[in-house]
Amino acid sequence: MSTPLEQQTDEREALQSIYEGDENFKEVDKITYQYKYGEENNHKSFMVELKWGETYPDDPPTINMNTFYNSHILPAVKEEIQAALNTEATQWLGCGMTYTLFEYLKDNIDQLTANQPESAPIQAVVDEGVHSLKISDPDPDIKKKEPKKEQLTKAQKRRQWDKTEHKGERARGYDWVDIVKHLSQTGSKEDAAALATDDTLLALHPLNT
Repeated sequence: MSTPLEQQTDEREALQSIYEGDENFKEVDKITYQYKYGEENNHKSFMVELKWGETYPDDPPTINMNTFYNSHILPAVKEEIQAALNTEATQWLGCGMTYTLFEYLKDNIDQLTANQPESAPIQAVVDEGVHSLKISDPDPDIKKKEPKKEQLTKAQKRRQWDKTEHKGERARGYDWVDIVKHLSQTGSKEDAAALATDDTLLALHPLNT
């Protein structure tokens, strides 16, 4: 009767021959083997790792579903796959079963991953900065602008300068008014008509003399 070590040697050679060229199969070391199921980047894709103990195949291999590759798989789905493999392994105690277990998953993959979502759940991202904004103050950086003073052109500035006779004072008589026009607004019409007949009264006279 073969010893567990002899059985392991024979099974190792068989696995290497069967899975030669299969990129989904990986021999990590002489007692550890992995097989990847599903397409790369598929949310239902997963990897199973089987590790032989000293008494394998008289005892089932250790089933590892907690590899980094399976980080997206739901815990419940991992447990379901592992439980199914353990149940299957008990039927093959004493016989090389690594190939059998890998193939069992191929035949039952749809059923075992039925509860695994097709894609990653979308998580809502909350930007705390948005909540700090006040509707009554949509742009706090905008400052009240002082009304701009009227900008005079060079010509307008020149005229003002001429009115002050270049001394900062306005020329004498700048506030004189047409006396006829003034009387027509404040006096009687007869007074205005009488003044209008005299050409000498059409001259400008100061009101404050």
